[in-house]
Amino acid sequence: MTAKTQGRDVIFLRRNRDIQIVKHHGRRTSTALFSLLAYRMDEAPSRVGIIVGKRFGTAVRRNRAKRVFRELVRQSHPDLAPGRGLLVFPKRDALLQSRDGLVQAWRTALEGLHLLRPRVD
Repeated sequence: MTAKTQGRDVIFLRRNRDIQIVKHHGRRTSTALFSLLAYRMDEAPSRVGIIVGKRFGTAVRRNRAKRVFRELVRQSHPDLAPGRGLLVFPKRDALLQSRDGLVQAWRTALEGLHLLRPRVD
């Protein structure tokens, strides 16, 4: 297993069991661009799953949405509070939004669920 693969395993939810726990017990918030479920799991670093169903569109659009949200997760992962399981359900309008608008909506949703570490000034 390479270092890059190891890093992905830490950041992303992979196990079906963990995904189901977050689906059934997580708190939900919705924006125009995505829905987000969050659940306190353990003290490990937070992990995020990205779920894009076939209703989203073609395989190209689904894969693009996953790439966009994986990049958001990688950039914000150091700021996430530990011990959370998150599921992101992108909406079609996410691909139409500018990058800055998507980042702002992402940060706002994380703040709304108290998923960001407190800032130390």
